[in-house]
Amino acid sequence: MDKRLGVPLTFLLPLTLLVLSGCAGEGAVRGRPGSAGVRDPYFPRLGNGGYDVQHYGLTLDYVPATGRLKGTAEITARATQALSAFNLDFAGMRVDSVTVDGESAALHRAGSELTLRPRDDVARGDTFRTVVRYSGVPRRIVDPDKSEEGWLVAGQRAVGLGEPTGSMAWYPGNHHPSDKAAYDIRITVPEGQKAVSNGELRSESTTDGRTTFVWHSAQPMASYLATVAIGPYKTETSVRTEKPEKAGKTRKAEKAGNTGGTDAGKTGKAARTADQDTTPLPIYNAVDPSVAADSARLLAELPAIVTWEEKTFGPYPFSSTGVIIGRKGDSQYALETQNRPFLPGPTSVATLVHEMAHQWFGNSVTPKSWRDMWLNEGFAEYTEWLWAEHTEQVPVRQSFEEAYEDDENWAFPPAEPPSAAHISNAPVYGRGAMVVHQVREAVGDAAFFRIVRGWLETYRHRNADTDDFTAYVERESGRDLGGIWDAWLYGDGDDRPPLD
Repeated sequence: MDKRLGVPLTFLLPLTLLVLSGCAGEGAVRGRPGSAGVRDPYFPRLGNGGYDVQHYGLTLDYVPATGRLKGTAEITARATQALSAFNLDFAGMRVDSVTVDGESAALHRAGSELTLRPRDDVARGDTFRTVVRYSGVPRRIVDPDKSEEGWLVAGQRAVGLGEPTGSMAWYPGNHHPSDKAAYDIRITVPEGQKAVSNGELRSESTTDGRTTFVWHSAQPMASYLATVAIGPYKTETSVRTEKPEKAGKTRKAEKAGNTGGTDAGKTGKAARTADQDTTPLPIYNAVDPSVAADSARLLAELPAIVTWEEKTFGPYPFSSTGVIIGRKGDSQYALETQNRPFLPGPTSVATLVHEMAHQWFGNSVTPKSWRDMWLNEGFAEYTEWLWAEHTEQVPVRQSFEEAYEDDENWAFPPAEPPSAAHISNAPVYGRGAMVVHQVREAVGDAAFFRIVRGWLETYRHRNADTDDFTAYVERESGRDLGGIWDAWLYGDGDDRPPLD
């Protein structure tokens, strides 16, 4: 067995001879296999090397009565090296055919790894198109922490959720957050069902009792943020046009005539634009009819939450927004799927604030590896603290001290979870938020919010890690973060730093 490809040598030898003979001519490309996995510290086999996906075109046909999914994935990618073979991540279902640039490609499958060998090697820098046709019953994937993702089915309803590895259950691709791409997703379901996905709904048409929904996502998206939610959803569309200064106030705060505590939105450039209308933002919501009445208040809060987060963090990074609200039990958790988070039933406003904050932290600025998940979750948790101060006059310092007293937040350093089973545990969230507050206290309020907005603008639609964040904050503030990092981000919880 050739460990680089996971392909029997008896299979490789004749192909090798063909490649060598084909390369004998002048100007022939001599490629090598792309890596199977990008050596993520927690999921080393996840993702693939040798290419960068530019666009996914997914055509899906789902039959709820049988649970069967038929799909075609058109993957447009640029080779980052000369390729003789490359891999895709794909768990379950049958692969019916594979082509690369219109020519049949040799295929070997080992677990969740598809190894494709195109007829001709791909030159470095070339753009190539892979088409995979597949079918079957997509599976549930159980994470190392025992939570479930992938393709989650409940009766006639189904939802695809992908953090951290579940998207490979319903389409093949490069399923590591370091490789983001644009998406077009076409989904056909029985008439009467809705199929909701990321981005903007381009069309909806019904033929012979089947309805096709076409969704377009122009901004880059990590695969774990892609979703398809299928069910008898009630949908509504609107446009957010309200002014920032009226955003995010509860009735209590509006009656009091203030927003309480430190209002991050009054810092820097946002203060100068506070009286201007926000940019119109399309909103597309989908709600399971069984929870529609109970979801009304939460949906009413969404425009104000987005506007307040824009004031705090800078322009909303995508071309539309919204939320998908399923039933309790449709999933075990809420997830920040891009453009419109998925919620398992109507949640608290704080949860919606958290998931919408991820549109900036995690969705627009995406981690380079799963070790950097604290940047997503720490900032999203901190946004909840800011919101509580903004709407309910709960000082951020109080939320910080409550998190400090919670022993679960000290189980391990947030930037070094002990295993893949721990990347969603309390320290990544609560202690991650404490790290964010320590940075704020070190640099001061005005500098902190200016730096956060600059960070989000600089890395908009890109990937970044802890080193990138450290370098950016230190450069913009002139402060050395080493002490904060040693005590709060990487420090042993048995010797927690004292409160000031």
